[in-house]
Amino acid sequence: MSLLRTLANLGYGSRRQVQALIDAGRVSDAGNRALRADASIIHAEVRVDGQPLDPAHGLVLMLHKPLGVTCSHDDAGPLIYALLPLRYRLRRPPLSSIGRLDRDSSGLLLLTDDGALLHRISSPHRHVPKTYRVDLAEDLRADAAAVFASGTLLLKGESVPLLPAVLEVLGPRSARLTLREGRYHQARRMFAALGNHVLSLHRERIGALQLGDLPAGAWRPLATDEIARIFDAEATSAIAVPSPAKLSA
Repeated sequence: MSLLRTLANLGYGSRRQVQALIDAGRVSDAGNRALRADASIIHAEVRVDGQPLDPAHGLVLMLHKPLGVTCSHDDAGPLIYALLPLRYRLRRPPLSSIGRLDRDSSGLLLLTDDGALLHRISSPHRHVPKTYRVDLAEDLRADAAAVFASGTLLLKGESVPLLPAVLEVLGPRSARLTLREGRYHQARRMFAALGNHVLSLHRERIGALQLGDLPAGAWRPLATDEIARIFDAEATSAIAVPSPAKLSA
């Protein structure tokens, strides 16, 4: 791919704007030699204003989604994409979130321009586990963990029971919940089925990949070994999936 097209696809500007960058001598190789628009390039060797290029196609970002921000390209109000540099918002193919966190939830969110990886992580057939810290309005029922683990809990308005989920009780009104599927507002509806109300919901982990101490609103690219943690065999086999029977709670 030519230098001109590569820079345009990475969001450095329209082709005309990128051509202007090149004509101004702002695009060079690692030896500070100016490059032509039709140059064949080695990605790692290209510099714009002396800085290495943004990662090539296949980029995966970890974002600490703050409260009040929406996982959308075009909804009203603050959007997750406004947290990224403008170039990242202009990449082609575009960055998309892998699944969603609702406006009132926070924590680990992944974004990628790799459609195959997005499907691999979000596919309901993969059952990639996602772990949340939950704070509740009322004390947990004594049987909450058993009900969630049963594989028989049927949510209101649905006809297919939920897959087994793991509930780790942290306190009378706090818990850590690990899910293998991503139904609409699932965690909130699960606790509502037990007569409780979620006050806060924070995603801590996807597979074996943890959010760690990344500040709210901050983001960073993931290395190949970090992406592999999403599919860590030990993490993804942590919850057995028996044949479910129906149970309403």
